[in-house]
Amino acid sequence: MESTSIYAALAAVQSELKAPKGQFNNFGGYHYRSCEDILEAVKPILKAHDLALHLADELAMVGERYYIKATATLTDFAGQQISSTAYAREPLDKKGMDDSQITGTASSYARKYALNGLFCIDDTKDADTDEYQTAGGRNPAGGNKPPKRSAPKRDAPAPKSQPVQEKSFVCACCGKPLQPVTYKGRTVEPAETAASTKKKFGRVLCWTCAQKQPKEG
Repeated sequence: MESTSIYAALAAVQSELKAPKGQFNNFGGYHYRSCEDILEAVKPILKAHDLALHLADELAMVGERYYIKATATLTDFAGQQISSTAYAREPLDKKGMDDSQITGTASSYARKYALNGLFCIDDTKDADTDEYQTAGGRNPAGGNKPPKRSAPKRDAPAPKSQPVQEKSFVCACCGKPLQPVTYKGRTVEPAETAASTKKKFGRVLCWTCAQKQPKEG
């Protein structure tokens, strides 16, 4: 039987793959897809096309910061391979999380975007993109790139110079600067919290004060 090109097999997987947004963020009120959602959807398709998927992580130093570099590699039974990579930065500190949890969060985020690149999953309207902030959308999503998240989109090269967070967001209730927080394993940056609370409550609130606000109805 004649061997099929790995690119032809990948194209078939891309055309068949439907990865629904199976997760819901209660704070932001939006649906999103996780790495696990993509893997659950793609595994039966890979089996049907005699393909194997391998995910791997490694640390990459960029400037003075460490990033998690995730690589998604597709292999057919003839040994042909094609890969996609993505990066996510580990935050310096996250309250309530130990080092392994911080690394795990960055790994999941990087793997998701490596899979997005490999299977051409378009997240341009997903809450994980910068469109959320500019449109005043729903997301306190999990990147670390201020004011744009550091996790690159599909197949992006290692970031060489990251923009610095210049704007400081202050809670209108307690007067304290907004800090990054972790919500259901996702990193919520100050800019994202500010945008979400501004839309929901009409003013910028920190995560703690937002939880204390009276519920509608």
